[in-house]
Amino acid sequence: MLSTAQLEELRQFDTPTVCNALAAMRLRPATVGFSHPGLQRRTPDTGPLVGYAATARVSGWTSPTAAQKDLLFDFFADVLATASPCVVVVEDVDRHPIGSFWGEVQATTFLALGAVGSLTQGGVRDIPEVAGLGFSFFSTEIMVARAESHLVDHGSPVRVCGLEVAPSDLIHADQHGATVIPSQAAADLARACRVVAEAERQVLEPCRQAIATGQRPSVSDLRRWRTAMAAQRSLD
Repeated sequence: MLSTAQLEELRQFDTPTVCNALAAMRLRPATVGFSHPGLQRRTPDTGPLVGYAATARVSGWTSPTAAQKDLLFDFFADVLATASPCVVVVEDVDRHPIGSFWGEVQATTFLALGAVGSLTQGGVRDIPEVAGLGFSFFSTEIMVARAESHLVDHGSPVRVCGLEVAPSDLIHADQHGATVIPSQAAADLARACRVVAEAERQVLEPCRQAIATGQRPSVSDLRRWRTAMAAQRSLD
């Protein structure tokens, strides 16, 4: 697990920069490990959401059994046992989600347990009230009703907008989407983010200068700048 200072350092970078750094580290294929379109931030942007995952699945079309009602309390225990800060990752398994698991009561409860936000392939509601708490909502839907929303599973891998998340995975998310940080990358990731951000200046600075002066760069200029960027951000 990372220290508080290391986690806070990761919050200084946006999630696209984190994805670029992870791609440069070449620890996994470039087409996995991040959310596909559909996940949106619903509460005010207070910077990236960074934390360790506690996972569950929910459904909202049928009434929960007595055993399913009790799963929520087991899930509370999962959150308490998860390293802080915790990000609650919930997959709505309904083909057509109808009920919002997330609202003011759930957000307040999970905040009290040490969670700082949620990613859900499903719905959220009570957005103004939750925004005032400082709890981050990311979701695919906004829903007015709770319906019969209840847990059907917890503590196992889930999928949110194509992103596979296992319990205790380290999550980085902002308005662009979310990514899972491999454990073997976590300690060195902030340095990698600085490397790739600095490398981009090889293109950004001369292009900004060209914009300011109204002088268009040549294709050979662009090739030279981009070659320099690629060489500088390589972490091989």
